[in-house]
Amino acid sequence: VQLQAFGGGLVQAGGSLRLSCAASGRTSSSYTMGWFRQTPGKEREFVAAISTSGSSALYADSLKGRFAIFRGNSKNLVYLQMDNLEPEDTALYFCHTEIRFVDYWGQGTQVTVSS
Repeated sequence: VQLQAFGGGLVQAGGSLRLSCAASGRTSSSYTMGWFRQTPGKEREFVAAISTSGSSALYADSLKGRFAIFRGNSKNLVYLQMDNLEPEDTALYFCHTEIRFVDYWGQGTQVTVSS
């Protein structure tokens, strides 16, 4: 499985960005997919995840209400809508899925929020 993340960029505090993640390869089934983020010198942290059907989502407590994860029309497209961004949201954002106990990561897309 290959994951490609898109949509990062530079935005002012209070602005919005939408990240996209496309899965390719073993696309015969939908997978639980999610997003993590990482800043230099810190561990990668969980952001959000969504179930295979898209009916259930999980968020880091600190991000509830500002971030939303949802699936696209294609079952292997996942989006992360980020609103009211803060400088503390600046990080490299990674798309993730886990299949049979194996983790797959996208290449990361940089989000920079200026104050």
